[in-house]
Amino acid sequence: MVQLIMKTFMIRFGVILFGLLISPAIGIDLGPFFTAPGHSWLAVAEAADSSFTQADRDRMIRLEVKIEEGLKAVNQKIDDGLKAVNQRLDDNIKAINQKIDDGLKVTNQRIDDNVKAINQKFEYLIGLMYVVLSVTMSGMLAIVGFILWDRRTTLAPVVRTTKELEARVEKAEKLELAIRAKAEKDPELKEALRHAGLL
Repeated sequence: MVQLIMKTFMIRFGVILFGLLISPAIGIDLGPFFTAPGHSWLAVAEAADSSFTQADRDRMIRLEVKIEEGLKAVNQKIDDGLKAVNQRLDDNIKAINQKIDDGLKVTNQRIDDNVKAINQKFEYLIGLMYVVLSVTMSGMLAIVGFILWDRRTTLAPVVRTTKELEARVEKAEKLELAIRAKAEKDPELKEALRHAGLL
């Protein structure tokens, strides 16, 4: 790009320098050309000294045509070069954008894979927590069930013995009432009960 700009500058500078060097040789004053915009080589040639012959004027016209054609060719080359440079820049920018897009896709894919792996680990940990919680709750329920079963089996003989004792006490109370009633009628029995401390 820099070489193309330098080449263009050198070509234009050469054309201008050639015009400046050749103008005094053919007797043309370029002062009005540079100070008054819109003048052409032909106008400068007509404004020049009238000592020019028709052949000199024709030569000047041919020179002007050649210079204009040269400038057009140089401008065309510059335009073509700039188009080529622009095309190369566009291609390079597209290639860089494609590389960036590909890099971003790879990075996004890696991030997605890492997020999936982390989610799977969390799901595994949550499942493990459910298992541990289930085992703990099952163990606690088993302990509570064992305690209730053990209490029931331990208390069942006591309850049975207590009921038996209550039945015996009830029978003994009835027997005592019967004996006391009998002792009221039988003095020997009454004396024996007093001696035993039951009356």
